[in-house]
Amino acid sequence: MAGNIGVGKSTFTTMFAERYSFKRFYEVVEQNPYLAGFYKDMKRWAFHLQVFFLSKRFAHHYGIQRSGEATIQDRSIYEDPYVFAKNLYLQGNMSENDYRCYLELFENMAQNLEVPDLLVYLRASVPTLCHRIAQRGREFERSIKREYLQQLANHYEDWVATYPGKVLTIDTDGLDFVNNPEDFASMCEQVWESLEQTTFEVPEQTELRFGLRALS
Repeated sequence: MAGNIGVGKSTFTTMFAERYSFKRFYEVVEQNPYLAGFYKDMKRWAFHLQVFFLSKRFAHHYGIQRSGEATIQDRSIYEDPYVFAKNLYLQGNMSENDYRCYLELFENMAQNLEVPDLLVYLRASVPTLCHRIAQRGREFERSIKREYLQQLANHYEDWVATYPGKVLTIDTDGLDFVNNPEDFASMCEQVWESLEQTTFEVPEQTELRFGLRALS
């Protein structure tokens, strides 16, 4: 699952995994020792934050790859260098030396990783993102500015346009997949239709459950 802050990745990850008995991995947020400080002073904590996320996402991705289990992951490792670290560098919040070091670390890690069967990119406008961020009420996110979200959104579009694997883009403006079963069903249907076009092997239990189309 890929997408900007507040787009609904974690929520959809949970709902999809519970519906189809997928193993799930989440972005490490609450246990991140740098996140609160980062939103107060990006220049000071940018490199630390990005290395922390890179380490955790590599461990998750590599573990998923080795397990061979049907798994859904909240945010991919590729978003770090091509969206978040890139934005911090371009905005002057990460030095060139730190950015080069970070990219070299990522490139060494990426050599050991396989591209996921499917990247699901959830897209939303900045006003929608701001509304959803306010709704979830995380204290450290109160200082996130619209300009920052828009910068990330622009980098997401650039990255997804050149992503080498299979991508499903879902526009979530106007969708309420949490409270509207039809919206959730539609999103799940799109995911499965896209997976059918890949080499993904559907586990027997999942295939039976999906065959019923019991999404409501």
